[in-house]
Amino acid sequence: MSGLLSWMIFIPLIGGVVILFFKQEQKSAIRAAATVTTIIPLILSLMMLWEYDPSTPAMQFVEHASWIPALNVFYHVGADGISVPMLFLTALLSMISIVASFGIEKRVKEYFAFFLLLETGMMGVFAALDFFLFYVFWEVMLVPMYFLIGVWGGPRKEYAAIKFFLYTLFGSIFMLVGILLLYFNTEPHTLSFLELIEHGPAFDHNLQLLVFVFFFIAFAIKIPAWPFHTWLPDAHVEAPTAVSVILAGVLLKMGTYGLLRISFPMLPYGTNYFIWPMAAIGVIGIIYGALVCMAQKDLKKLVAYSSVSHMGYCLLGMAAVTSVAGIQGCMFQMFAHGLITGALFILVGVIYDRAHTREIAAFGGLWLKLPVYSGVMILFVMGSLGLPGLAGFVSEFMVFIGSFPTFTWLTGIAVLGVLLTAGYFLRMVQKMFLGEFNTKWEGKLPDMNFREIFTVVPLAILMIAIGCYPKILSMWMQPTIQDLVRLIAR
Repeated sequence: MSGLLSWMIFIPLIGGVVILFFKQEQKSAIRAAATVTTIIPLILSLMMLWEYDPSTPAMQFVEHASWIPALNVFYHVGADGISVPMLFLTALLSMISIVASFGIEKRVKEYFAFFLLLETGMMGVFAALDFFLFYVFWEVMLVPMYFLIGVWGGPRKEYAAIKFFLYTLFGSIFMLVGILLLYFNTEPHTLSFLELIEHGPAFDHNLQLLVFVFFFIAFAIKIPAWPFHTWLPDAHVEAPTAVSVILAGVLLKMGTYGLLRISFPMLPYGTNYFIWPMAAIGVIGIIYGALVCMAQKDLKKLVAYSSVSHMGYCLLGMAAVTSVAGIQGCMFQMFAHGLITGALFILVGVIYDRAHTREIAAFGGLWLKLPVYSGVMILFVMGSLGLPGLAGFVSEFMVFIGSFPTFTWLTGIAVLGVLLTAGYFLRMVQKMFLGEFNTKWEGKLPDMNFREIFTVVPLAILMIAIGCYPKILSMWMQPTIQDLVRLIAR
């Protein structure tokens, strides 16, 4: 289909503009329009999966047009085995998040318009093949996310929104400097990803080291890797439920995606030079995030800090740059974490909407009164702690297999993260779902309704399907990752 990626990117933007013409009172119509607007990119992403040829690492669905000739800037988009799964995940979580947002009653029109603008930015980042275009989409995401947290968030929403904005903007400045260094060190000057990747080995080694550090700071803030993670818990805790889903499911993945798409193939010397620090930061994140989770009393903070821990596996896996299994494990973890943690945030929102508290100790015996909610929550908890047969196990196992030959001791320490994850999640399950029911909630906690079940069922199906038959995901990315390993080894 001609222009497939452009339609996926800009249909949410068009939908957001259309919604602005609705009257504020037309809440049902606004919700319906926003839902339809996100269903269309989801259908297009399924068409993309159907038409994508997984046997080649070459870019597909490419669109290339001159944009700013004086600067050699192009509107250049395409997709390969790294971006195709992320485009599908973005479309799926955006649609689910819109449905999960039906409970929003304050300034409904602006909320859904900002959400659709955010989807355009996310889609654009995963499809862009020109640095100028990539940077535009990267910055576009900042504005709607700032307002979604700052207007519709919790009691400390302004603080969390400003902290998120400043952290990400700080990283963007380093990225911009890195882009300019690459631009002025190529002849003729270019911002094309593909041309810069081809030129990669020719870049001066000191330049590669400097630019790699600049890019790593920008992407590590987004991941968020330790010690750049401190904006995440505040943003998650204060953000509305659906915004937390997008934050954990998609935005965090842009950091690891940026390293795989940009830093690794363009800066092969810098990549190989910094693999040990990257692996060490990943392992520190795994253990630190899990230990902090052990101390959490707020359910949403627990899930937020679990993201710091789980994204550490991505860094450890990708640091094993000679291993297809390690980088593939990173990609699996990116996808699986989006499914599982996105669902966990939805489920946190479900109980908060009823009880207006997220204190783990406030509950108890929920299994007796909310069997559907309890069963679904425990299913995703098992996925997050790495139960075999679910997607979380496959991704972590591949990371360990890929990283062990290179980082034997670090991998051994990282395995402790699995034990700690089981500890804090099972402790949460025991306190919330087992034991005596807290009579304070008698008659006040109805079980999940159809809309809430609808938002998590697709995520559960994919989590189980990938856990039982990983090939349905690995087939899309294998040739591209093999080619990436070749590029890094140059």
